[in-house]
Amino acid sequence: MADDTEDVELDFAADEQERERRSAVIRHPLASFFHLFFRVVAIVAYLLCDLISENFASCFVLIITLLSFDFWSVKVRGCAGPQNVTGRLLVGLRWWNQIDDDGKSLWVFEAKKASRGNNIGTEAEARIFWLGLIICPLIWIFFFFTSLFSLKIKWLSLVVASVSLQAANLYGYLRCKAVGEDGQPADSFTGQHLLQRPDIIFGIL
Repeated sequence: MADDTEDVELDFAADEQERERRSAVIRHPLASFFHLFFRVVAIVAYLLCDLISENFASCFVLIITLLSFDFWSVKVRGCAGPQNVTGRLLVGLRWWNQIDDDGKSLWVFEAKKASRGNNIGTEAEARIFWLGLIICPLIWIFFFFTSLFSLKIKWLSLVVASVSLQAANLYGYLRCKAVGEDGQPADSFTGQHLLQRPDIIFGIL
């Protein structure tokens, strides 16, 4: 009887170790890489812009192009419908806008439940996704205040555009996550709901 109990405990420990090993695996390395690549390069380009080029227009175009590529890789609508590449692969979330038959614009937020058979990323990939999605907009907000206080008005326009692109994706995916956790209609999620549910943000880190 004691041997049976010991076997069960060993099996449980082995299952726990296997679960921890799988949670640390990167199943979508390409998606994980590009989820961070464009946004990080855009930040580095902003910091080194004076060294790259003295022409503000060139720097503006370069950084906005990088962030547009980032927006495309994180959330893109393909010919086959909404793809949301890194969001769909890494965390099973996607959001998009569509026009119904009456010509009304609708925002759709979707959360796919993780299961053994689907292709959603691991815990490590989810951490990469959310950290990149949250930290980079915070960095651009910091750049906003530094540009504002140093009176670099032309750089302020670049930072505002950058914050807008980054914040749009973050807000959309927070709505997706709220829908997935609460099972509530997406339209009921507002900024006030986010303030009332800080666990939505802290629970993903």
